[in-house]
Amino acid sequence: MTIEQLDAVRSRPEVAEAHPMLFGIVSAPNHPMVTCFGIEASDPRLARGEWLSGRREAFGSTDDEVFLGARAAEFFWGVGWGDELAVGRATFRVGGVFRNENGFEDGGLFMPLSMAQDFFGREAVSSVVAVKLRDESRGEVFKAEIEVAYPGIIALENHEFSQNYNSFKILTFTAWAVGICAFCLGGLGVANTMLLSVFARIREIAVLRVCGFSERQVGALIFGEATIIAALGVVMGFGIGFTVLAVMEATPQFQGYVQANITVPVLGGIVVTAIFTAMLGAIYPARYASRIQPAEALRYK
Repeated sequence: MTIEQLDAVRSRPEVAEAHPMLFGIVSAPNHPMVTCFGIEASDPRLARGEWLSGRREAFGSTDDEVFLGARAAEFFWGVGWGDELAVGRATFRVGGVFRNENGFEDGGLFMPLSMAQDFFGREAVSSVVAVKLRDESRGEVFKAEIEVAYPGIIALENHEFSQNYNSFKILTFTAWAVGICAFCLGGLGVANTMLLSVFARIREIAVLRVCGFSERQVGALIFGEATIIAALGVVMGFGIGFTVLAVMEATPQFQGYVQANITVPVLGGIVVTAIFTAMLGAIYPARYASRIQPAEALRYK
């Protein structure tokens, strides 16, 4: 969006605030890809951020300072307030470090919008504009009017931006595909493991039947073993998963693109899914084991 279009949007009576942002990819020492955000000094991100060093009021006061997200400061290993940082072919002084509520932005560096426009050679242009309406119920009407008034500009609500941005769509589809495959493979793995266990202990199961175990008790035995296997798998999976997430978060090349947000409902859902998968995979082995005839099984070699 050009500066003229931004001014026109800001002058609309239904618009309470409009905050432009220009972002691009830059390089820094030992960091081939760093996201840079150009924003205005009045941007609410600065006010909402938790300032760890420097002052919010200093943002944009000089044309030789950049400001780091908290995670970006960690990735740059020791670079902090007052230090010099090479960005692309230029060198800037770090004017402050603040923690941003958005993990993606927290892994980048910020500079005044005008400075970013000069740096990227995109004068009077912004990549996106965050608009706050005085009456949010007029959102659909506002979107339609903006797209008619400015052909080529797409107006999206927050949730629409996430859903329609191609990268997020690809990631969402991939996550669902991997999850479904993992669910199916988990069930098949449990079924295969338990079926092999039944065949390996078919004589033992026959002895249990002779000793008075009912079909239901034999089936419960198989389901119990499947549950134990699932529980051990959950513990090992959590251990491996948390370790991989920690390594990815600490890897400089990811620059805050990966930020673990693990909640109790998510953990509970994983446990329930694992147990359900184990039970599903144990149905056939339990049914087979419960129908073993002791006389025939004792002759099994």
